[in-house]
Amino acid sequence: MIHMNALEILKKKGKSKYWLYKQLGISGQNANRLLYNETRSIRYSTIEALCQILECTPNDLFVIEPDQPEHD
Repeated sequence: MIHMNALEILKKKGKSKYWLYKQLGISGQNANRLLYNETRSIRYSTIEALCQILECTPNDLFVIEPDQPEHD
């Protein structure tokens, strides 16, 4: 599963979620959906904006973790 690591990057930079959504120009609700991986898709322009604002690369922004096997 792939998920976004933006919350960790924000913490390391000492920035708040409020600061990020003001920088992105989106609502707090939409920012939370992004930050808590509650969205199924994300636009390239949003990824680019996040990388510029957080001064990171897409490799920093996303983490891939193996899926947990389902138990019968």
